Amino acid sequence: MAISNQDLRKAGLKVTLPRIKILELLENSKQHHLSAEDIYKTLLDQGEDVGLATVYRVLTQFEAAGIIQRHYFENNHSVFEIMQDDHHDHLVCYNCNKVVEFHNDVIETEQHEVAKKFGFELTGHSLNLYGYCDASECQEVFRKK
Repeated sequence: MAISNQDLRKAGLKVTLPRIKILELLENSKQHHLSAEDIYKTLLDQGEDVGLATVYRVLTQFEAAGIIQRHYFENNHSVFEIMQDDHHDHLVCYNCNKVVEFHNDVIETEQHEVAKKFGFELTGHSLNLYGYCDASECQEVFRKK
């Protein structure tokens, strides 16, 4: 879902070059989950003159406006992604911070059953699974544990 300048205005945000550049990065990145530092470094690499404080401020504004979602993972790694209509969960690598999105109907059904069993009406949830991805350096770290 591409976010337009009009969407920014509707959210009460002025259309500025830093906001446009950060939004384009989040929308077009192959990696769906970017940290503020990832965004800052990419902007620098592109020759953009945007400070890290500006990146954090814009991300906070986008989050408040419901344009992006922030994920806090256990390894103190905070990442951002464009708000999506479909729900998904995450696998997170302890070593390299790789994040993989997944959806599993069985897990979704079971969560609702558990909530029902305990008298809860679910309004949302977050499921993050932690481990080591299949990259050789991550598997090496895992084997040494």
